[in-house]
Amino acid sequence: MRIEERRYTKADHFRATGYILKTMQVTFKGMIRATKHRPCTILYPWEKLLYPDNFRGRPGIVLERCIGCARCAKQCPNQCIEMIDFQDAEKGKVKRPQVNVGRCMMCGNCAEACPTNAMIVTPEFELCSYSRGGLIFDPVKLQHPHKPGYEVNYEFALLSEMKSGGEVKTYAKNDPNVHDTIVLDGSKCISCSRCAKTCPADAIEMADTGEVNPKTKRPIKQPKFDNAKCVVCEQCVEVCPKSCLSLKEVL
Repeated sequence: MRIEERRYTKADHFRATGYILKTMQVTFKGMIRATKHRPCTILYPWEKLLYPDNFRGRPGIVLERCIGCARCAKQCPNQCIEMIDFQDAEKGKVKRPQVNVGRCMMCGNCAEACPTNAMIVTPEFELCSYSRGGLIFDPVKLQHPHKPGYEVNYEFALLSEMKSGGEVKTYAKNDPNVHDTIVLDGSKCISCSRCAKTCPADAIEMADTGEVNPKTKRPIKQPKFDNAKCVVCEQCVEVCPKSCLSLKEVL
């Protein structure tokens, strides 16, 4: 089979040149636009990025607000937060969060769950390190200069009010009148007071019930909860040896 060689005319050459110039038109427009206006790219990292006000970078902490309730560690989906021993100047040995930012996906759930707004979201995202140890942020390294807006606050509605079909109100994250509560089963309580000793918010007090133990002849005390102070960290539920404490959810 013989293949005939095609001969290109001057019209073909002009047509091909027109196609090239037409495609280059977009490039030339971009070059002209860049001389008048700011280009779409910047000289990073010499020129810093501009991020919005609600940008979520690595988590930070305000140590003065932290009570060691560990709600941030429980809410972390990547399990990159660990409660470690920390020596506080006033309170002595306490538990404070340590974050592995190498595993952190910067979702901000820890700041959302924090009842005292001690955990915050910072605008820092440049976290490269030459070693894995450099990605471990202890409570001191986790600190960040606080600015208004770094806290993550939100509002929620009660499911019972939504189902009733009436007026639906919204409540703040830390509203003490509307949140989950701890319920006591007095028939199981042995008055060991482990819940009161464990509570990081000092929301539990061992109060007299007016009854006397027939064996020890001592007054029977049971925990009394202050819902205004309670942060629902569930540490009392976890340490109770008789499982007489349970969580009553609002939603």
